[in-house]
This record gives sequence, structure tokens and C-alpha cells, in this order.
Amino acid sequence: MIPTARCLTAKPAGFFKRSADELSRLSKMAWNTEALHTPTKPYILLDFEDDSAVAGCKTMADRAVGGFSTANLDYIPADRATRSPAHARFHGSISTKLPNNWRVERTGYAAFRNKDRGLWLFGRLYWDVDPYSYLALRVKSDGRRYTVNLQTDSIVETDIHQHRLYTRHHRVRESAPADHLSPHASVEAAESPELAEGLYPGGLPPSLSDVPPESTIMSTSTSATTSGSTGWETILLPFNSFVRTNHGLVVEPQTSIIRQRVKSIGIGLTDRVEGPFDLRIQKIWATNGMSEEEIEEERRICGADALPIDEGVRTGWREESAHHESQKGEAPKAKKGLKALRDEWDQ
Repeated sequence: MIPTARCLTAKPAGFFKRSADELSRLSKMAWNTEALHTPTKPYILLDFEDDSAVAGCKTMADRAVGGFSTANLDYIPADRATRSPAHARFHGSISTKLPNNWRVERTGYAAFRNKDRGLWLFGRLYWDVDPYSYLALRVKSDGRRYTVNLQTDSIVETDIHQHRLYTRHHRVRESAPADHLSPHASVEAAESPELAEGLYPGGLPPSLSDVPPESTIMSTSTSATTSGSTGWETILLPFNSFVRTNHGLVVEPQTSIIRQRVKSIGIGLTDRVEGPFDLRIQKIWATNGMSEEEIEEERRICGADALPIDEGVRTGWREESAHHESQKGEAPKAKKGLKALRDEWDQ
């Protein structure tokens, strides 16, 4: 893929555009009185259909310590022939070869995240995702074990909250016999029990394991050759399932994400499996459900792999149906789909 002139000249939003965008967003929230009820509209965090969002990110790899892994993040224009939206392509190669440096004992990682969001009229700019239950990502994965990383304005600056990015194409490591590893075994556990004990002193958290926990919402399609499949899919990760880590180690005691002051979002690959990787990301946003417009976009982009749409999604998290049923003397119907999972946020 040869970068276009537009890709090469793309720049992150400047101070005035950041300020105007944030003031516009806050004005709409006030006009729609969204602060008085659970928001039903998505809160876009990174929209890679805009090339400036790609320009506003940076890549990282073990080359910084002398390693040989590579990481790139490119803007890919929309392709109507394949129904592919404009998106970011995170790609490169993982190498576990050690450099000639006795201080470096492990290599084999690559990642990207957004750059510092900078200042606006009222100070430093953060994402406030406090009113939302889920972090949503629309991706096209090669099946490798990517991890979603959130960083907040916390006391310990190097703390990162992490969650495995599960997809339909997610592959589980098969190098170790099944009877020697639990269903939640990780790469580190397969390589070295001593290393795993250091990384996960309290045991491997479900949201970092190889098996998707029930709280993760993803496509229920099981066939990679389903008619109408585009390869794109949407995954919803509960904010309260992210695990606090520091330099790759799970930190105890665990603390919740400071949702009002999220400063960076990114995706990393630390599976230490040598070879190329390729992940496409169209958009990352915070959400509580899906509006009719989102449902239409979901089906258009993801095709057969779109999230299942049920009563819980269509009602937009509202309780009118249960209210009307109670007035009629009928027992309220059980909640379905995404609506039922909102209870995790309220607890």
C-alpha cells in the first residue's frame, strides 16, 4: 500500500479544533439533557475513518531497547468493492531475538496508542467515559492475541488497565498439552510457571485469559466462511472488567478505572509469537447500547458477523416496555441481550 498525499500531510487536530469539538460535544449533551439519564448515543473516542486520528497516534516496539520487532499504523481509505470502511491498519512483525545487551531478557512486543490529547480552553483534555458501560471496538483481526490498553490520569502514571481483545478469529495457543494447563492458561504460563506467578500473583484474571469471559459481547457467528462475512466485527468490553497492571504485572490491590480522566487508548501485542501481524481498526467508542443508526451501520460494515440485534438493543436501554406491562398487570419480560448486561454497571 503506497501512502497518498493526503495520508502524508494528515495532522492531529490543533488547539482550536480540539476546543471547538469539545465545546460542541458538551453543548449537545446539555441541550439533550444527557447528564440526567443514561446516555443512549455513542461517545466516539478514536474514529480512524478520519486520517487525522491515525496521525494522532504513535507506535511502539521492542526496537526501543534494541529488539527486532516492528510496528506500523497506516491509514487505509474506504473500498466500496469490498464494503471496507476507511480504517487504521496496525501491522508489523514480532521477533523474540535478543539484542546484544545483557540488560534485556525478553523482547517480542508491539503496540500503538493515541498521543497526548493536549490542551483545550479549560486545561488538559481527557475522555470522560463515566456514564458508559462498555468500550466498543470495530476491528478486523488476524486472530492473534491483542490487548486493549487504557491509561488514566492516575497517581501512578505507569499504571495501565488492560483487557484481551477477543474476536471470532481469536486463536488459542496449542503448544502445551491441554491436561497441563487450565482453560484460562496464558502464554506466560505455558512458557514458565515462575514467570506466570510473577505476572499474576493472584491468579490469571479472566479478562486476560485465552477464554472470553461471559461479560464480553461479540458476534455469535461460528463459521469463518459464513456467507456475507466481511471480516469486520464489533466487540464490547465492560469497563469494570479491565485489569490494572504496571509494566506487564498485575497490580494488587486492584482499583477501578478513573473513568472521568482517560488519557490514552491503544492496542498491544505481547504474545511473543514470531511472525507478521495485521489488525484493522475502524473505530473505538464508549457505549451503553445501539441506536437504530448504529444497527444499520453495524450490518452494513460487518455483514453476517454483525452483533445480534434483539429487543434489548432496539429499546435503547429504556424501560418503557416494562412500565407499560406493569400497568397492564403483566409480569415484565426478562431483559435480553445488551440491555440485560447493563446490570453489571449498576451493581
